[in-house]
Amino acid sequence: MDKLDSNASKEEGFCQLSEDYKQIYLSLTYSIIFVLGLPLNGTVLWLSWCQTKRWSCATIYLVNLMVADLLYVLTLPFLIVTYSLGDRWPFGDLLCKLVRFLFYTNLYGSILLLTCISVHRFLGVCHPLRSLPYRTPRHAWQGAAATWALVVLQLLPTLAFSHTDYVDGQMICYDMTSPENFDQFFTYGVVLTLSGFVLPSMVILVCYSQMVRSLTKPRETLMGTGNAARAKSIRTILLVCGLFTLCFVPFHVTRSFYLAIRFLLSEDCQLLETASAAYKIWRPLASLSSCLNPVLYFLSGGNNRVKLLQKLRQNRVAEHPAGAKAEMPTGVQVWILPR
Repeated sequence: MDKLDSNASKEEGFCQLSEDYKQIYLSLTYSIIFVLGLPLNGTVLWLSWCQTKRWSCATIYLVNLMVADLLYVLTLPFLIVTYSLGDRWPFGDLLCKLVRFLFYTNLYGSILLLTCISVHRFLGVCHPLRSLPYRTPRHAWQGAAATWALVVLQLLPTLAFSHTDYVDGQMICYDMTSPENFDQFFTYGVVLTLSGFVLPSMVILVCYSQMVRSLTKPRETLMGTGNAARAKSIRTILLVCGLFTLCFVPFHVTRSFYLAIRFLLSEDCQLLETASAAYKIWRPLASLSSCLNPVLYFLSGGNNRVKLLQKLRQNRVAEHPAGAKAEMPTGVQVWILPR
């Protein structure tokens, strides 16, 4: 995955980077994300599927978010095995392209879906009446479909850039691209960062600044915004800002720094090694959003936690029906029957 740095250094005669930490650090972090992300996202999808009433707009966006997370989490065993083997990729070229593609699909799909959630919440708080015709499940499905289409179009070049190669007698899977294509990848990486991260971040920032200004007004001036809606909006703002601060902003800052150093100052070995280490330390933390997005589902709506407890209680009663009947207070039954 990360042989790009060391192998490019060897071929160009510049630097040899020490990356021994990856074998333990990346294997461990990806294992933790897999163990947490799989049941959390699976639980959210199960709850949503079992929900009998019509899905709200927020639920539609969040379910699409969980699908993106789950698709990525299912690729993590391949990365765990690869780093445990010291960067050796034994799964072939097709899976190499697929794993890289799904990583960026999850990353930029999550950012755009969180942007949709933020815009939806902004319209509900700042323009509750005028936006009613647009805040419907039908428009939410259209927004989610447009998000997936845009993400796939943005990321199609990764299928060409990512590939396998043999280095020192073993197959590796490039994280970005091979050294000879790095100049083209640098241009693509800059465009992807601007369109997939900077622009959505600006939209979210504008929406939340307007929401904060609206929510801090006296309550009597907020038409149709009750305490529950205000609390839900505040939770959404805090959670999405927390996700960006922890996962997305550090990843894109370190990645952009690394790409710039590789492109402009690749002869400065110490600076290149620092940039490479920073990027590789923060990259798995960007995937941590796969574990934190389900938290957004449970905290964005007050009844989501209740639904989980009700489902678990129903399954427990179904498994032990005799025990459920025995637990009913007989005194109440005796009092009710004569009436």
